[in-house]
Amino acid sequence: MHIEPQNTRLESSRDFAKHYLMIVLSILTALGLEAWIEHAHRAHAAAASSARIEAEIRTNLDLTEKSLQQDSAQLQRLATIRDAIAADLRAHTPDETIRQHILALTRDNFDLDLNFPQLRHEAWDVAVADQSASWIDHEHMQRYSVAYASQRESVSLLNEDTALIMNGSGMVNTIADLDTGEVQPRDFLHTISQMRALLGQTTQNLRHFEDTLKAALPPAGNGPVQQAGHA
Repeated sequence: MHIEPQNTRLESSRDFAKHYLMIVLSILTALGLEAWIEHAHRAHAAAASSARIEAEIRTNLDLTEKSLQQDSAQLQRLATIRDAIAADLRAHTPDETIRQHILALTRDNFDLDLNFPQLRHEAWDVAVADQSASWIDHEHMQRYSVAYASQRESVSLLNEDTALIMNGSGMVNTIADLDTGEVQPRDFLHTISQMRALLGQTTQNLRHFEDTLKAALPPAGNGPVQQAGHA
């Protein structure tokens, strides 16, 4: 900021005071204008980042709903097959009869077919990297943070559940036995029970994640944050 010195002589203390006051007012005006420009810049950056984050959350919500729908349908299919074979075994049906029952139930296709959404996080990463996230108001940031933390947790839970519940090589062997028609009823029951358990846990986790994403978004008709949380 540059201030031109006064060329005329100051004849009195009154003139000096007036001149001094002009300088102070000029400085305060310049500082106020600079602060207003900075605040406007932050408010714009906060609104833009918030809009991108909410669009990304909506995308993840759509993907989650689609995966949940597919996994729920697959869970129902596997549960139906599993319950039928379990009933055969409880009834002490001959293995060969159960084997033929299994082959009939799995003729079209038999696989885990677990569908997990490819969740996006680029908008959040950019907002954190360029610090615009710090200018979004606390209420919105709290909801966004919970959504992305839940996103990371859902991926971690899937990996943990898969390692804990599934015997991957056992599932591959069972599918190979189905292809040759030599599947063993009790081995098949163990495998499909694991598959059903994993799908059941995954759908439960996805429902919780779906609720978290919905809670992170504003009510219908409300747009993203318009002002920065900090001046």
